[in-house]
Amino acid sequence: MDKGIKLENEAAQSTNALGPMIGLAREDFVGAVALLLRETASDPSRVMRHAQSMGEDMVKIMTGKSELAPDPKDKRFKDPAWQYNPFFRAGAQYYLAVQKGMSNWLEELELDELERNRANFISNIILDGLAPTNTLAGNPTAQKRLIDSGGLSLIAGLKNAYNDMVNNKGMVSQVDKRPFKLGENIATSKGSVVYRTEMFELVQYAPTTDEVHEIPQLTIPPQINKMYINDLSPEKSVVKYQLDNGIQTFVISWRNPTKEQGGWAMADYIKACEEAMEAVADITGSKKVNVSAGCSGGQTASVLASKLAAQKNDLMGTLTLMVCVLHPKPTDSEAGSLVSENGMALARKRAEKAGIIKADDLARGFAWLRPNDLIWNYVINNYLLGADPPAFDVLFWNADATNLSASLMGDFLTLFETLAFTKQGEVEMADHKVDLSKVKSDMFILGGVTDHITPWKATYRSTQLFGSKDVTYVLSQSGHMQAILNPPGNPKAKYFVQKKKGKLPKTADEWLQGTEEVAGSWWPYWMEWVQKRSGNQKPAPTELGNESYSPMDPAPGLYVVEER
Repeated sequence: MDKGIKLENEAAQSTNALGPMIGLAREDFVGAVALLLRETASDPSRVMRHAQSMGEDMVKIMTGKSELAPDPKDKRFKDPAWQYNPFFRAGAQYYLAVQKGMSNWLEELELDELERNRANFISNIILDGLAPTNTLAGNPTAQKRLIDSGGLSLIAGLKNAYNDMVNNKGMVSQVDKRPFKLGENIATSKGSVVYRTEMFELVQYAPTTDEVHEIPQLTIPPQINKMYINDLSPEKSVVKYQLDNGIQTFVISWRNPTKEQGGWAMADYIKACEEAMEAVADITGSKKVNVSAGCSGGQTASVLASKLAAQKNDLMGTLTLMVCVLHPKPTDSEAGSLVSENGMALARKRAEKAGIIKADDLARGFAWLRPNDLIWNYVINNYLLGADPPAFDVLFWNADATNLSASLMGDFLTLFETLAFTKQGEVEMADHKVDLSKVKSDMFILGGVTDHITPWKATYRSTQLFGSKDVTYVLSQSGHMQAILNPPGNPKAKYFVQKKKGKLPKTADEWLQGTEEVAGSWWPYWMEWVQKRSGNQKPAPTELGNESYSPMDPAPGLYVVEER
């Protein structure tokens, strides 16, 4: 293949990091299934061989000689009935035999890595949906609950299903929202909106220490969720932790766009970030503003850093990027492998026609990345067992999704189609040519070991993109948001850092070989890093804002509660 064409194809497929934003086109799904059928027809002897092997497993099951057993970690088969009841044990073994046969067959197919990822993703979705635990007849726990409750669990499950169809756009609910109220038992840190535009609010939080560091910290949140992820409960609040360590803390709160605001593009969001930084500098009297950002907010912050560098504007101090991918590759995840040029084109057309990508469509995209955990798990709990979903603050925030403007989604697609962050001055975005090599800020980059949305090895590649001489990479032993919300006090928490100080290796694998495991939360490690780069201490301000930026509504502001 011509090298230029190969690079172009790689760039197109690298949009897998945006899979949930794009959605999966029906044609791409059908095409992946067609690929499997084509491979099946290409070698009938291979099919017969695997069919025979599966048949042998079936015979063993029928004669009680099968040793197939669920993985001990598979929560679906925790009920003792799967082990001791012959009917249920056989049912589980039939399912496992099909799963085993499919896996062995896929391993033998002559596919390239991208095609194999697609095949695995499709087969897993199909097999997860066929699990016996997803039905009342095949779920012993649900049957026991039905008997024990005198049928009330079935009535409750039907009620939950009806409520989801009517009030949740047909998506199974992942959280009980009723116990949570913003400003009362979630997002409770004291503060005030000190600046508001049509696009965003700037929230300043009240100091909790007598002295504060001179250089403030501004958090740029993702545009597809609300900002109070930074301030959930007091024990897992990044905002409170910063305040308690003397950091002057500001957070941007993006407004949830409507169809009329679908023209909000990356350039508009970058301009908003610049306005926010200038306001923070004015309020605190600092010549520098440290910036932290996560996920798509990290991509936005990277464009911002590039633009400020291009303008020779040294307002940005340090830059912290959390669970953020700037240099994706086609093999980063199986889910993203289904995203194609055709799918991207259709996504653009749908978004342009609607003006926005709706919040519930984004939620569906994320849910289908892990259907067992994010769909079938709740089908069993809510419908078959008739139980309410859990009342969990992170899930409450996750369900409080926002729309995404069509123009911004188009800009995100452009960044990834062109691999703009890996180029130096070749791609124009937000009124300048993106070039991260000009960014000299000290960098702190965080990844999550089990992150399925932004795989940690993809986040590590960002360490090689910036012109910074001081880059620190930390790997948290958690998933996507849990990697960030990993406060002190968690007995299971741990993280990995490079043993020897100095320049980071080029690849994630090389870096991992030279790391040490540290017990506990990574927050203290990061805070020490931030404090060293936040200037001297001074008396904490007694009031929020200043003459130019007067306090308005209390934190977390109006835009997080606005229904649109």
